[in-house]
Amino acid sequence: MGVTQRQDDVRVNRACNPRATITGVARARPDAPANANPEHETMTDDLMTIRQMCEAFEVTPRTLRFYEAKELLAPRREGQKRLYSRRDRARLKLILRGKRFGFSLEEIRQLLDMYERDDTRLRQLRKTYEIAQRRLADMERQRLELDEAIKELRGELEWAADTLARADQQAAE
Repeated sequence: MGVTQRQDDVRVNRACNPRATITGVARARPDAPANANPEHETMTDDLMTIRQMCEAFEVTPRTLRFYEAKELLAPRREGQKRLYSRRDRARLKLILRGKRFGFSLEEIRQLLDMYERDDTRLRQLRKTYEIAQRRLADMERQRLELDEAIKELRGELEWAADTLARADQQAAE
């Protein structure tokens, strides 16, 4: 985990489920019953408005509405007002992390849906691991291609600099 990731985690820690791990598998609250359903959070849970969510996660309202339209987030509604629960904040953190790692929205949706269905969360962890391995291989391949392109561009720049230097030298003579 790099410095940026740690800074991101610290910045949004107050807004997120502190029991969510790097893979996105949330640990149960020690005081929660084994069959507790996060859908039935009490009104005493900290709720955040769309403005607070935008500030905490550095996203736009449009982004939050987009994820809501894609059924990745499901804030409570009080008239026109959206209220985001701890569950929504944890899901948003996982969505943003998944996007940063290059996961598609569909892959993120599948992982979040598995979390809802699988109490042991091992199925989600296995799938996350599999997708992350594929994504890492893709990123490493892209890095190799980028390194090769950088090397080639440096060679072209070196050639151009030499050519320009010779031309300037000839013009000065």
